[in-house]
Formats: sequence, structure tokens, C-alpha cells
Amino acid sequence: MTALLRLDVEGLGAIRGTTRLFSGVDFHVQAGQLLLVRGPNGAGKTTLLRILAGLSAALDGAVAWCGERMRPLDARLRAVVSFAGHAPAVKDELTAEENLHALLTLMGEPAGDALLRDGLAAAGLAAQRTLPARVLSQGQRRRIGLARLAATARPLWILDEPATALDDAGLAWLAELVERHLRAGGIVVAASHQPLAVAPARTATLALG
Repeated sequence: MTALLRLDVEGLGAIRGTTRLFSGVDFHVQAGQLLLVRGPNGAGKTTLLRILAGLSAALDGAVAWCGERMRPLDARLRAVVSFAGHAPAVKDELTAEENLHALLTLMGEPAGDALLRDGLAAAGLAAQRTLPARVLSQGQRRRIGLARLAATARPLWILDEPATALDDAGLAWLAELVERHLRAGGIVVAASHQPLAVAPARTATLALG
């Protein structure tokens, strides 16, 4: 990754139905920084994250990646993003390993056996690797979805409530995962009701609503 990485947002606005969620949102995030998005339920945090990930269109404003303005639903933006939504995005009938394989395949990323084993082991799921997701706890299901982050080289992580259902060990693993990505020069934008144990010098906050 490079220190030239930068995410710039200017005058961003969005609606849900006929309701204005937010307007005039401006921020700049550089390589090695975490932006925490805070706000009450319904403030538009998920909508903002989906716009930043290139999954939804804004009503107005602009998103630029490394100085290049991105169009709504721009494939160039989605190609550099690892997006972890509010739901774990795992299928009950698949094993933990099969779920991680499916998530990486959908992203167009390699998913070799060693990568899958190492990714699940790092997430504390080595013993659950061959178990179907339906028998796992909500925290373990969450870890499967987050394990794909470390298995890719995408520089921009967009995380929607990544700490949901994680126990203390899971929170520590998530914080280390994020810290490692930031130290490597990546960028993280996360909506979270819980604080992430990331160095304050690397962290900025955006309040919606």
C-alpha cells in the first residue's frame, strides 16, 4: 500500500424514500487512518457506508479515491473496497470454511485451502472450520465475515457495526486486524456503537444526525 491513498468526500447527501438522511457531509481520510462514523439509529450510517463502498448512489456531493472522482456505483471504487455489512453474510448450510471461500470468490479473490485455514485460525475458528454455520454462535458467524478482510489486499475497508456480537477476545482480534491494516497504509471507515481499541492518533470521528 502507499501513503498516497486518500478518500475525499465533499457535500455528500442522501435520502431514504422522501426523508433526507444527511446533507453536506465532508471529510478526508488518509492512509493509515480510521474514521469512526457515529450517530443514532436512522441517521444514515449504513447508507453512507454503502455510498462510500460504491454500492449505492448519493443524492448529491462527490466521492473521490486517490484524487479521482468516482461515479455512483463505480466499479473502480468497488474494486478497492472490502465491505463488511451489518449482517454476517453467511449461509447456515455451509461450513465456516465454505462460507469464507464463497465470500472471497464473490469478491473475485483467490481462496486456496491454506489461505482459508490460516484466515479462520487467525479469527479463532480453527476448531470450527468444518462445522456448519447454523451451529455457530452469532459472534463466530461474525468472525467468518470479518476473516475475509485479512485475506485480501484491498486498501479501503468499509465496516458496518463490525463489533456486533463479538466477545472480548473477538473485539481484541478485530482491533488488531484494523491496526495491522492501518499500519500497512490502509484506510478504514467504520460505523460502530462500540469503541474500537485503535490508537487515538489514527482515529477520527464523524457524527451524523
